[in-house]
Amino acid sequence: MSRRVRLWLVLTGGAGLAVLLVAACLDLPSFGGDRHPYGDRAVRASIARHTANVVSSVNFDQRAFDTLGEMTILFGAVLGCVMLLRQTRDEHRARPEPAEVAPPVRRYALLVLPVALVTGIYVVAHGQLSPGGGFQGGVVAATALHLLYLGADYRALERIRPLGVYEVGDALAASSYVVLGLAGLLGSTAFLANSLLPYGTFNTLSSGGTVPLLNAAVGMEVACAVVLLLARFLDQAVEIEKENGE
Repeated sequence: MSRRVRLWLVLTGGAGLAVLLVAACLDLPSFGGDRHPYGDRAVRASIARHTANVVSSVNFDQRAFDTLGEMTILFGAVLGCVMLLRQTRDEHRARPEPAEVAPPVRRYALLVLPVALVTGIYVVAHGQLSPGGGFQGGVVAATALHLLYLGADYRALERIRPLGVYEVGDALAASSYVVLGLAGLLGSTAFLANSLLPYGTFNTLSSGGTVPLLNAAVGMEVACAVVLLLARFLDQAVEIEKENGE
């Protein structure tokens, strides 16, 4: 296939996509209008299942299957990075040497670390009640651990970051999401249907049925995944030498 033909195919496909996009946008409700069919249904479903945060209700109840796909994409991305950035047999990593850290940086990094970690856990735990959830809280918690790298050194970070544990945690979190979905099938309902647990009292931690459990699974998976990703990229910043000394 020549370059000209490929160009025409791309232009033709792009033009068709642009026409469909414009047609869809023209049929959208007016901005600020009072016609919100999907929003109204989402709010009703959220209240019916005692989930105060409508966004979490959408993510982990009304379209929990889509969230499974998003989590699987992250899991696959981490797996790909681990495979591509792994240390080969003819390489060895130089022992990281501690770097000089300015006292203000050390002081505030170590001071903020526990606060950021607790904040991440709080965001995950309250995902069905307030803005946030597993994705956001997982990133905050994983990032909090790396404040030790800023406030101390790389070896201190490695002591609290055993990669094997996080790899197992990532796999277990992703698997638990699927297991919760399969439990719905065993309960004669549907995959990931929010009908296994009582909905509880509205606006409490125990409300929302399976939403808090799915939210916690995603939070753990995201936290472990971010830790593994940063670990592989940080390892590349540490001197890696081949056997021939290169």
